[in-house]
Amino acid sequence: MASDLLSIAVSGARAARGALDVTAQNIANASSDGYVRRSLRIEEVSASGGAGRIGDISLSGSRIAEIRRNADSFLQGEVRRTSGDLERANTELKGLRNMESALEQSGVFSSIVEFEAALQQLAGDPVDPSRRAAVIGEATTLASKFNITASSFDAVGEGLRFEADAQVSEANVIGGELARVNLRLTRAGAGSSDRAALLDQRDQLLERLSGFTSITTNFESDGTVAVALGANPTQSFVQGGSSQTLSSAVAADGTLSFAVNGQPVSPGSGSLAGASLALTELASVRGRLDTIAASLADTVNNAQAAGVALDGTQGQPIFSGTTAGTLTVVMTQGQGLATAPTGADAGSRDDSNLNALRQSLASLNPAQQLNGLLFDVSSKVAGRTVTQGALDTIASSARISLEQQSGVDLDTEAANLIRFQQAFQASGRAMQAASDIFDTLLGIGR
Repeated sequence: MASDLLSIAVSGARAARGALDVTAQNIANASSDGYVRRSLRIEEVSASGGAGRIGDISLSGSRIAEIRRNADSFLQGEVRRTSGDLERANTELKGLRNMESALEQSGVFSSIVEFEAALQQLAGDPVDPSRRAAVIGEATTLASKFNITASSFDAVGEGLRFEADAQVSEANVIGGELARVNLRLTRAGAGSSDRAALLDQRDQLLERLSGFTSITTNFESDGTVAVALGANPTQSFVQGGSSQTLSSAVAADGTLSFAVNGQPVSPGSGSLAGASLALTELASVRGRLDTIAASLADTVNNAQAAGVALDGTQGQPIFSGTTAGTLTVVMTQGQGLATAPTGADAGSRDDSNLNALRQSLASLNPAQQLNGLLFDVSSKVAGRTVTQGALDTIASSARISLEQQSGVDLDTEAANLIRFQQAFQASGRAMQAASDIFDTLLGIGR
């Protein structure tokens, strides 16, 4: 009986020590990102046998059956989904705000207005050298402002593509890490502390990956996970101990496309989807800006061709280039401005061709076109800001729910420390009682 009591007490002490270790891990990792609270499942060791105790199954003590993670797969999936949507909105909104800043800060709108004002001033005295020089100066400034806007757009696109390339590389690293975790999970003991740590690592990697692109997961009974990327259709990315390669390609207009092992895939959500959306919008805005620049140049140059310069020669183009980035002023002297109609004498004060130019610009209204472009971008920024705020609230709520369910409550853990410490001490007293009984029996035998 003393030996049975001793073995029971020893098993109880081991179980209590394990529970104390798990509680200490919970407390130590209470603030660690991705850590899921552990708990122990202790079960009775059932055995029978021994002289006079055939069928007795209540004297073998207890053992640690499993280290459990207090994880909820549904809440974890919600966190992955909502965080991916939030990252998509954040990246797209950042790109749109940079486009808006590029249009507002370049000053191209005010330069168009100043160029038209200089033409109006010239109409008051079409042969005044200073007024002619002012028109050329404003034209040069206008071309420079278009160039600056185009360069700013280029910088926005380069920044989005650079970040996307870095994220594609990180996604491939995560895929390789997930494959290695899968292999280690197949070798980890069921219910062990090592297995719990691997599952924490797996879930952290999945959450990081979902920040780049939408993912579809399929969990096996041994804890391994198969991952597919994108949506409609998905492409297999991690399967068992192997992972595929995610890649990106840049189109002629600067937009991005993605593929897994050469098979096209649409990110669906995450920062890669946000970058793709922002770059698509950037290509559209850049095309509209190029159209405004080209139309303005064509209108001015066509008017020049219909008139004569101050020396009576055929009017020559003021602008060259067909895009905002290539727009330049090729006329260097104000006397080259064709203010008079074809056939007019040198030094003519006839400004009918200049008036025709002004009317053509009024019909084209490049300032209004640019203002409309800025308004459209600003409207998208305002709309995406509202969407981003809503998604941020949803993602925060999902994360709070997950942390409440799987996080560490220090008050609970403090109570567990006391409880398991008392259990350990009780087992120690049971061992002492068994020792005293054994000593007494030996004493009787003497």
